[in-house]
Amino acid sequence: MIIATNVHKRFGKLHALDNISLTCSKGQTISLIGPNGSGKTTFIKCLLGMVMPDSGFITFNGNNIAHDWKYRSKIGYMPQTGRYPDNMTIGQVFDMMKDIRKADAAIIDEELFASFGLNRIMDKRMRALSGGTRQKVSACLAFLFNPDVLILDEPTAGLDPVSSEILKEKIRKEKQKGKLILISSHILSELDDIVSEVIYLQDGSLKFHKSLEQLKKDTGEERLTRAIARVMQSN
Repeated sequence: MIIATNVHKRFGKLHALDNISLTCSKGQTISLIGPNGSGKTTFIKCLLGMVMPDSGFITFNGNNIAHDWKYRSKIGYMPQTGRYPDNMTIGQVFDMMKDIRKADAAIIDEELFASFGLNRIMDKRMRALSGGTRQKVSACLAFLFNPDVLILDEPTAGLDPVSSEILKEKIRKEKQKGKLILISSHILSELDDIVSEVIYLQDGSLKFHKSLEQLKKDTGEERLTRAIARVMQSN
């Protein structure tokens, strides 16, 4: 579904991405892991078309994304920190996004919206929301248009345990529908039971891309947190 081929990106003297090549297939939930400055954010921005590689290319369903911006309508993105107009209410933000996307009502997915209870605080303005509630808004917007691909950046950060489990259950449901889900997170304990593959970046280079089961076998560890810690120590 998404194939990156020899993707290179440089900012001044910094090699943010150094010839990254990998394939992300539908039906997989992939954890994008690496220390700070490893290139995770730059790679996500390249996938979203927000940053253009200096060389190499990325294809979505066989089409080079540099030549077909419409692919982004098939991606749901949850940023680490969502920024919305402070004076708008939750309801107005959702209405604005529906209007921008001009989405058919038949594809609108408001399951998460109701599960989080946002339907009870539609008139609350964004400036009055806690960080956790803003995170819920971002999550709902990512899933709203029933996208084929979900890119979630630190999705459970700031969420209470109940809300975190609600989001994880939604992720499981979307995976069962055959969707590709990319999750970038430092809270690895949250991912053990939902991740099927792991991509590990360090200093802009791809160190490995393998199944979770293979990673556990290679490291001799049963938990993702301990497996990644062993990898980092060995590097």
